[in-house]
Amino acid sequence: METYRSNCPVNLALEIIGDKWSLLIIRDMMFENKCYFREFLQGEEKIATNILADRLSKLEKEGIIRKSGDPEHKQKFIYRLTLKGIDLLPLILEMGIWSLKYQPVDTKKHKHATRLLHGGTEARSAVRKELVRKNIQG
Repeated sequence: METYRSNCPVNLALEIIGDKWSLLIIRDMMFENKCYFREFLQGEEKIATNILADRLSKLEKEGIIRKSGDPEHKQKFIYRLTLKGIDLLPLILEMGIWSLKYQPVDTKKHKHATRLLHGGTEARSAVRKELVRKNIQG
């Protein structure tokens, strides 16, 4: 059994997803449709291969993502969000809203984020349904 610093709800979430790389991997899976190791490496934040491997393993162990073999390429793996991972969507969106308010976001480059963040409940519900369709239902 794993031990945590405290049973505070915020601490428990941070114990699992409280580093920038985990959140950026989840973001890329949600909004960039990335599902291969090499795709994550190509992000503009430039994650190192050892850190990526570690975070993917941790996210899989925690049930945030699942890993399966690629039927077209026997040496590749596909990473997909689980329902537990998809349920992080509101958290990721709220972080984006905060950044739009307080940080120098390039709104021209990230138009999709701005539309989604300001699109209300309907837009968020549609994104969640699409994530479930792509990741859970195949």
